Amino acid sequence: MKISLGSKALVFPTPVWVVATYDRAGKPNVMTAAWGGICCSSPPAICVSLRKATYTYGNISERRAFTINILSEDRIREADYFGLVSGRSEDKLSAVGFSPRKAELVDAPYLDQASMVLECSLLTMVEIGLHTQFIGEVMDVKVEESALGEDGLPAMEKVRPAVFAPETRKYFGIGKYLGPAFSLGREMGKQKKEDR
Repeated sequence: MKISLGSKALVFPTPVWVVATYDRAGKPNVMTAAWGGICCSSPPAICVSLRKATYTYGNISERRAFTINILSEDRIREADYFGLVSGRSEDKLSAVGFSPRKAELVDAPYLDQASMVLECSLLTMVEIGLHTQFIGEVMDVKVEESALGEDGLPAMEKVRPAVFAPETRKYFGIGKYLGPAFSLGREMGKQKKEDR
């Protein structure tokens, strides 16, 4: 039996993304966001939803660019800190000893300490309610060489991104490998045909 929990923005998992921007004076700033994901494959685009009260909201609105920085599980303390304090009053990067680097294709910084970085150019903003969704076209993806698999693509087990459970407010690592996508289910269709 399923128990109704009511109307909630509740889904597992959400990402632990560090959004990096420049402010009006060119100072790098970062914040952690969990309301985000892929929203289009052509053009490649991701979305991240932020409250208007955040410093990053104003930075993206003005600079029309941002980066998504994916930190590995062993950097979860830093990621959590980036979501606890405001860049208006704190130099978060100096506080944790992280190094910002100017992105090559967009007007935003990225973190040397990130395993994976997406450079995004703002396509549009959608006012939803408490949050505004920023949709960014992915102009480039940068990955630490040590986080690449044999196929030259990011390997989940090497990137080791953390994920967030919103209602319980807990962080988790990625679990075990279950099998290849777009092929595990093929046996299901064959089995049904054989049963006829």
